[in-house]
Amino acid sequence: MVAQAQEQELGKIALSEGARAPAPKSAMEQELLIEDASLDPAERRLNQLGYKQELRREMTLLKIMAISFSTMTLFTGITPLIGPSYAYFGPAATVWGWVIVTFFTWFIGFAMAEICSSFPTTGSLYFWAAHLAGPRWGPLSSWYCAWLEAIGLIAAIGTQAYAGAQALQNIILLASGTAKGGGYLAPRGVFLAMYVGFTLVWAVLNTFALNVIALIDIVSMWWQVRDLLVLELCPSCSLLAFFWTQVIGGGLIVILLPLVAPKTQSASFVFTKLETFPSITGIDNRAYGFILSLLVSQYSLYGYDSAAHLTEETKGADINGPIAILSSIGLVSVFGWAYILALTFSIQDFTYLFDPSNETAGKYVPAQILYDAFHGRYHSSIGAILLLIIIWGSFFFGGLSITTSAARVVYALSRDGGIPYSRVWRVVHPTRKVPANAVWLCSALCILLGLPILKVDVVFTAITSVCTIGWVGGYAVPIFARMVIPEAQFHRGRFHLGPASRVVCLVSFLWICYTVAVFLLPTVYPIELKTFNYAPVALGALLAAITLWWIVDARKWFKGPVRNIDDFQNHKV
Repeated sequence: MVAQAQEQELGKIALSEGARAPAPKSAMEQELLIEDASLDPAERRLNQLGYKQELRREMTLLKIMAISFSTMTLFTGITPLIGPSYAYFGPAATVWGWVIVTFFTWFIGFAMAEICSSFPTTGSLYFWAAHLAGPRWGPLSSWYCAWLEAIGLIAAIGTQAYAGAQALQNIILLASGTAKGGGYLAPRGVFLAMYVGFTLVWAVLNTFALNVIALIDIVSMWWQVRDLLVLELCPSCSLLAFFWTQVIGGGLIVILLPLVAPKTQSASFVFTKLETFPSITGIDNRAYGFILSLLVSQYSLYGYDSAAHLTEETKGADINGPIAILSSIGLVSVFGWAYILALTFSIQDFTYLFDPSNETAGKYVPAQILYDAFHGRYHSSIGAILLLIIIWGSFFFGGLSITTSAARVVYALSRDGGIPYSRVWRVVHPTRKVPANAVWLCSALCILLGLPILKVDVVFTAITSVCTIGWVGGYAVPIFARMVIPEAQFHRGRFHLGPASRVVCLVSFLWICYTVAVFLLPTVYPIELKTFNYAPVALGALLAAITLWWIVDARKWFKGPVRNIDDFQNHKV
């Protein structure tokens, strides 16, 4: 019975209808696949889908969970956007907004985990969309999904580089005497140099070895959180490194900041204060303010699909991929809320946070909260600077992981001929086994995105919106296809939702549509050139170009994922 079931499963080689594939042409082909019982289950499934193993499969659950967690990052979304969130509708909206967004994020996570278990491929969303939509709609679905995901990931590198440069700018400012004391506030040109520098460093590290990235991301995970089971989870890692990362990690900020603050806000302030600040945002409508206050959480709680991008390099990816996706959501949900609470309870003077004459020039609320707490207690900004360095480290690690994921998406798309000069971008380095050319393409495009920093004030708002819409918009395509596909045509992996699948997918899809819509809204009034959220214009132009390319040319040759297993006779699979 077991052998017969294996033969049936291994017979699904090419895409025909929905997510199923027809049986192979001969019994010999079945035997050649079944013979190698030593194949990893995920590699066997990859062969069934028509792909041979090209990347080195050596990643473990802990490593891909670390990369996924680092891509989401504990500080990256919250830190640069919590100030505007406070101003939209007060601290309570920010605190409870995280809980609301987390609730809906779990639906997306479960939907994606189920699909990941069925399709453990590097192309992830792009590949899922093609196979779930079937032969008629698969090419078009995968075309849009791949481009949305690529746009979102490349823009995400830019958000990390910008946030990292912003944190470093404030570290230098506080270390050199604060804005009040004549400290050095990096001008636009220096800020751009920081942005470009981070992008280049991430490209270099991604080029040389994936294991280096994985090790750094494990450090990143511990940099951001504390865990008492470190010896059990990773006994081979340096004990000294783990000791220091636990000491200076996110737990240190969450625990110490309220203790250091000369006073803490009341529970009623943190959990019930709802107030608009039209003098700061120009928005006095409470409903609109509440909607915008959720943006910090919606921007922070995505990126968990990064584990899926590494499934062709992961052992047991059909079960470890889903576990990594859900574990990342769980960790970031808990520690992210703790971070928001720590910052909010530690506020000394709420209105002073936005004062242009304060120590951080009114531009970086988290830095001002840290400064007020440490300077108020110790009359020194050293503690605030040290904690800002920890936050900056989170941006650095997050950008590194996102560069890894972006390169995999570009590699997968180019492997199937989906971008210009695909033959160049799909090259895998012969010894390091990483898509080096794709890494450098992503970095170059990210640098181009940052060039407007020299003249434009709303670069971060636009990049953040493009990033979020592209990234979560890419989630919507395979989730919708999974929702409408006949159940009999869906190949279940080792992780599946059973009868709850369609309901989970429906809630996920509707939440994604809502998220995309709100990131197109103006965030500051009155609307002027310097305050205009030009993400709708940028995305509209990109999508128009992609659509025109499809209509004029791409639909004639782009068929979605292309099999690269053609020779069964020599048993290369």
